This record gives sequence, C-alpha cells and structure tokens, in this order.
Amino acid sequence: MSPDDSTTAEQPMPRDRTHRRSRTRRRMVAGAVAVLVAGAGAGALALSAGAAPAVDITVDAGTSLGTVPSTGVGLNTAVYDPNMNDATASSLMKAAGVRQLRFPGGSYADAYHWKTHTLTDGGWVAPGTDFDHFMATAKRVGAQPIITANYGSGTPQEAADWVKYANVDKHYGVKYWEIGNEIPGNGYYGSKWEVDNHADKSPRAYANNLLAYAKAMKAVDPTVKIGAVLNTPGSWPDGVKASGDDADWNNTVLSIAGKSIDFVIIHWYPGGTGTADLLNTPAKIAGATSAVRSLVNTYAGAHAASVKIAVTETDSSMSPALTSQAAALFASDTYMSWLEHGAASVDWWDLHNGMGTAPTTVNGETDYLDQGVLSSGKCVGGKCEPARETPFPTYWGIRSLTALAQPGDTMVKASSSKQSVAVHAVRSSNGGLNVMLINKDPQNAAQVSLSYAGYTPAPGTVTTVSYAKGDTALTTATRGTAAAQTLPAYSITTLQLKPSSATTRTDTPSPAPTPTAATHTAAAPVASASGTIGTRAQATAAGAPLGRPDRNSTAGDLASTGMSDAVTYSAIGGLLAIAAGSVLVLRVRRSRTSHGG
Repeated sequence: MSPDDSTTAEQPMPRDRTHRRSRTRRRMVAGAVAVLVAGAGAGALALSAGAAPAVDITVDAGTSLGTVPSTGVGLNTAVYDPNMNDATASSLMKAAGVRQLRFPGGSYADAYHWKTHTLTDGGWVAPGTDFDHFMATAKRVGAQPIITANYGSGTPQEAADWVKYANVDKHYGVKYWEIGNEIPGNGYYGSKWEVDNHADKSPRAYANNLLAYAKAMKAVDPTVKIGAVLNTPGSWPDGVKASGDDADWNNTVLSIAGKSIDFVIIHWYPGGTGTADLLNTPAKIAGATSAVRSLVNTYAGAHAASVKIAVTETDSSMSPALTSQAAALFASDTYMSWLEHGAASVDWWDLHNGMGTAPTTVNGETDYLDQGVLSSGKCVGGKCEPARETPFPTYWGIRSLTALAQPGDTMVKASSSKQSVAVHAVRSSNGGLNVMLINKDPQNAAQVSLSYAGYTPAPGTVTTVSYAKGDTALTTATRGTAAAQTLPAYSITTLQLKPSSATTRTDTPSPAPTPTAATHTAAAPVASASGTIGTRAQATAAGAPLGRPDRNSTAGDLASTGMSDAVTYSAIGGLLAIAAGSVLVLRVRRSRTSHGG
C-alpha cells in the first residue's frame, strides 16, 4: 500500500519485464501568433496592424465522423494495484467520464487465474483486487468491463468458465473479451515478455487456439464479443515473417480467424524523442487505422463492417512526458483522433502504476515518470509523488473530454491551418456545438480564428472549459467569441457553443462514412520500423516497483467554408457586411498547412 497507509504493509508494484528500442519520429511545426480583435456588439471584425496571421480553424458541422461510442473513453486496471478499488479513485474515474475499464492488467492477464486470484509464476497480486471486487468498482464508475482472458497459461475451458460465472451465475453482462495480451511478445519473433506456455507459439497456432476459445465462450453466452490480438501497424514485429511462415502475424491470424472474431486489438505507444514529437503522433492514427481496416476488409468478408477496432492500451511511454502537461495534451488528442477514425474504445494505461525512477523536469514541470493517471503516493530515490489519488495532468487531459462530448454525440470534421493547434468538434444531442482546441506550444499563446459551415453559433461571448499548464482542475469561464479565441500556452480549451436563434435546423450532419485515413486529417504513411512492438509491457517481479518501459515506434487541405445557411467567421481581414439577418464575410485566402492532430 502507499506510505501514508498505516494499516497495511507496503507492497510495491511489480517491475516491467520488457526491453524496447527507440523509433523514428517527426518534429512538429511551431505555430504562428496573431492578435485578433472581434467586435461582437458592433458587428465589426478587424485584424491588428502588423500582427502575425492567426491560426485558422474550420469546423464543418454538417458532416459526420460517427457518434461517440458508449465505451469510447476507457482506462486500464491491474490486479497488482492495491488502490484499484479506492472510493476516491472510483469517484474520480466517474467524474472523468470513464465508460470502460480493462481487467486484469496487461501482461498479467496471461498468467492470471481468475478462480484462485493467483498467477502461474507465483507473482504478487494485491488483496481485494479479484474479479468480483473489480466488477463492484466498474459498477460504481458506471463503466463497461473489458476482460482479457488468460491465453498464455490458461485454456478455453477456463475462459468459458469465467464467462459462465460472469454472465450466467452473477449476471454481470460482460460483453467484451480479449483473447490474450500482446501475444507476439511470446518469444516467437525473438523478444519475450509475454507468458505463453503453448508448445507452438506461431501466429497460426494463436489463430487456431483463438477459434477454440471463441467456440467455448460463445457456447456459454452467444452474445459475448471476442477480440484478436494484432500487432500495431508500423511497429515491430508488424510485417515480420518468421522462418517457415507464409505471412506475418496480422495476415496469418486474420486469414484464419477473421470471419469468427468481433473486434481486433492494437496497443498504441507512439513515443517521441521530445514533447513536440509526442504531440505530433496523433497524426499517425489515420494511417494506422487505415492499415488495420484494410486487413479486416481483406479477411473478414461480409462480416468486415461489424468488426470493431479496440485500442486497449495507450499512453505517452517512451517520450519525456508521462505525468506533465504534454502528456495531458497528448491524451485528449489521442482519444479523439482514434474515435474519429472509427475506434470503438480507447483504454489509457493505467489507473495507478507507480514511479520507475526518480522524477525529472519537463518544460519547467515535475514529471514523476508514472504511467498512472492518479498518484500511487510512491517514493523513489528520496523523491516522492503527491499524496495517493492526486490526479496527474494526464487525468485532467482525459477529463477534458467531458466538456467536449458525451456518448451518442456526433463527431464532425474540423481542421487547423497549423500543426501547433489541434482541433476536434462534436455536435451535442441538445443542438450545441463543442470545439476542443489544443495549443501544443509550451511557451506561447495562440490566437485562433474560427469559421463554421453547417452551424450558426449565437453571437457574443462563449462558455469555455479549459485546462492549462499548472492547473489543478478544469476552469469554466466566459471569454472570447465563437469567431476568435486566445489559447494559453500548452492548454486544452473547449468552446461550448449554442446555436443562433435564427438558425434553421436543416443542418443535421450527414451519415458517417466508413472511416478512412482521410476522414479527419491526412497523415504520412506509417512506415515499418525494426525494433520492438508498439505496446507497453507489464510486470512479473514481485515486490519491485514497476518502471518506465522502453519502446520503439514506428489532412488534406482545409475544407472550404460555404455561405449556405451558416454564419462564416474569419479573422482574415476584409469586409464584414450585415444584412437582413445574415452575415457575409469576404476574406483573403492564404496557403495553409495540413492539420496534424
């Protein structure tokens, strides 16, 4: 337990078992800064003399990128976390809008036996973190569970018994079941961190065993959804064909099991040599999604459209920032980028994780090198984290999503002229439009100019919900307009817009297209890279603190703003004319770069 718990003995979290190599990265482009003066009352819009251009944001509220799934915002939990079921943690997760919880904890899953609450290798598990206690926490949070069945040291019958206990005996209604965790890390390709006691560790063996698991589990409850482990596109060992194999892992597994599974699983740990690199990595999500969807379409046949993509682990590992502000910005950008490209769920690693090494300083902030979103209250090298259950900035990055979207809301297309400002937009069920703006510049505020198609915001100041560097909570304020905002350095700002009273409700977003790499932003192709799998490793060594893993990695033009039924706002000079309740803006166009977030 944590040092401030006087009732129990300290049980440090286990040590990470993997070793990873670094991956290639890209640098982000710094954003331009401008000063915008918006005169809402007088209907005037002018640009300060000599000011640098503002960042142009375009929101096309008449399009649809799909609805926000009920399981979209998820989080990992682990049986070695003694604080997993703390009441404070449950309250914080609920407040953050967490709607999915994963159990029993990454690589631990392939050694964990649910009936006895023990590990094959005799590793340590925390008391009170068994399946029933986890389900009680999931119920308090209001989250759907996703369970990783033991593939490495378990059997199809053990998994089927778990389904029976969960859904027949206890009526928990657990719908989503992964078959194993990061199975390509079983040593078949050389690197080993995952328990796998099968004599044959090939992708062909995994696929055939996967079918056996699915058959046994669905015989108990035909409604359960079964997921297959894939390699992250562009990350080792994606594309590697072992001696004697006809194809790599992903192609082999899906060629055998593609028509019998319900979802595919990838883990997303893009890393980055610096914080700027990290904040650019969500631009790679379009390519990764496209690669996975192409594989599913190739092998699942008529069943392909119903096969979902689940990102059951992600965080900012292998970058300098784990708990500081850059990781918070990465979190909100990553969740929304995956959901906009069709992912059914995104699960952050981890609720609590603990420090691996002593804290460091990133952009003037203390970074505790902890992959948890809540502090475990641990100490390393005489340096201690904040008190247990203190939210790290990553928590607030996730919680910022509650100001943007709720399950069932419609995600719409949005673009930025500068990579330094990311944008995401959602049409809410009550007719509002919420726009999240993420300023990736750690030093400078960003002046942004916003224009809209398919939606007419009400005039005047707007409600904003923001999280800036150094904050310890989300801040709600009334500032700026729908046309112009100043974003603090390293901040997340969500505009909560109401429709103009003159808006005619003919601007319902069109149906969501099949997700492709181009639905939100364009991205460079994901290049294959040698190194290690783009995943996080979990742990085995009892009593040792879990450390930070090493890993490797591997929009088109802005939409035109039409005059239709929307008010079109711009900070790019020109003439503002107001006549008969409509607004016409004549603006000077300039070249733009693709939005990278």
